[in-house]
Amino acid sequence: MPETFVHKFDTPVFKGEVNVPLGLYINGKFVDGSNGTTIEVINPSTGKVITKIAEGTPKDLDLAVDAAQKAFDTTWGLHANGVQRSRLLNKLADLMEKEADTLAALEAIDNGKTFGWARKADVDHSIRCIRYYAGWADKIFGQTIETSEAKLTYTRHEPIGVVAQIIPWNFPLQMLAWKIGPALATGCTVVMKPSEFTPLSALCVAKLIDEAGFPAGVFNLVNGYGHVVGQAMAEHHGIEKIAFTGSTLVGRKIMEAAAKSNLKKVTLELGGKSPSIIFDDADLDQAVKWAAFGIYYNHGQCCCAGSRIYVHEKVYDEFIRRFTEHTKTLKVGDPFEPDVFQGPQVSQQQYDRIMSYIKDGKEAGATVHYGGERVGSEGYFMQPTIFTDVKPDMRIVQEEIFGPVCVVAKFKDDDDIVKLANDSVYGLAASVYSQNVTRALSTAHKIRAGTVWVNVANALYPNVPFGGFKQSGIGRELGKYALDNYTAVKAVQVNLHLSLD
Repeated sequence: MPETFVHKFDTPVFKGEVNVPLGLYINGKFVDGSNGTTIEVINPSTGKVITKIAEGTPKDLDLAVDAAQKAFDTTWGLHANGVQRSRLLNKLADLMEKEADTLAALEAIDNGKTFGWARKADVDHSIRCIRYYAGWADKIFGQTIETSEAKLTYTRHEPIGVVAQIIPWNFPLQMLAWKIGPALATGCTVVMKPSEFTPLSALCVAKLIDEAGFPAGVFNLVNGYGHVVGQAMAEHHGIEKIAFTGSTLVGRKIMEAAAKSNLKKVTLELGGKSPSIIFDDADLDQAVKWAAFGIYYNHGQCCCAGSRIYVHEKVYDEFIRRFTEHTKTLKVGDPFEPDVFQGPQVSQQQYDRIMSYIKDGKEAGATVHYGGERVGSEGYFMQPTIFTDVKPDMRIVQEEIFGPVCVVAKFKDDDDIVKLANDSVYGLAASVYSQNVTRALSTAHKIRAGTVWVNVANALYPNVPFGGFKQSGIGRELGKYALDNYTAVKAVQVNLHLSLD
């Protein structure tokens, strides 16, 4: 039997005990991995081991896929109507609501995000997302198509089958909700791999799924490394669709493996290098605050982070002064302290990666206007960082750093900024700040990105689609659009009174 993570929190923002099973969740049971091996989970605030989770293997994945297929053929899929699926999803949301503080604490301890932001953003959004798709479960339908009076023709949107879902470490709970919401609502069965860095909230939700009464095999969770379990998912012939959120590099590998195996359906939500555009007619105080939130939220570990900040030359000096002062007010520290905005980066690997980009930026001739240094001697804490004097071809301008690091540059006019904003292989998101709605919308329409915010940043809602242009991904999460990822359209033609001679 797998072990259970039992931990008593006694912090200024949360006091309580958590109990999380540490095994794989396959066919309605928590089990050890077939090899009996484990993976250490690290607390990024200290760099020390929190606990160990069972490590899954391709053999375990086979068992999970078999369980998912059996459930699809017997108790889920077309064997559980929309009302039943909706009821169970709403029950899951109820249980998540009951355990909201526990879920937030788990996010904070293995991811490093602050408890406060995890509670009011990640957990609340995840619950709303599950409820949103619970509402869709009995509203998935096709259409009747007129062909002739001698025939009845209609379409059905049927669940695609067993789907694999690989979620990242930056928003573990939210990405789980984004993935399972539309999949379970449409009647698909799920095999999920959480990040080995941040598995605890997913394991907790697996326990709640079990408590909610979902049939065995409808949801399965296989911990493991990406190059082992993730690769096996992409290659598996029993999986009809795979959804992945993560880096563009890994997204390419998944797409290649999916194509070489059974041509499984693929949706990818990948990297970004999002521009924040500050026009000279912007409300500068608000633009400063939103631009800072756009890059520093979640410690910059956000695929849509506004890491390229372009400021009209008329207001550049005043903006950089205010932006720097605001950045200095953002407290870095223990994620369980009430006044902390930025906790640690998720891992030593990620911390080192960010620091290597800062070093590269300096060597390329950019100026560290503020930050760029480690904070404290324990854990993976670092200062929010502002680069100035940058050139368009620098790596810190072109490549996704995935940390609290931004570049700030000037632009001259509206045509100039559109070229700068679109000068990227990515196209996930952008923000435009202007009091002139015509100017703002005209710019928004010219930017090649899946989401453009006007006078706001990082605003995400379950009913609004999210996804990228260019190398930022394929397909859309959230909203009605996400349902299409998990259904196959079948056309049925019925001969009423058409005869052959």
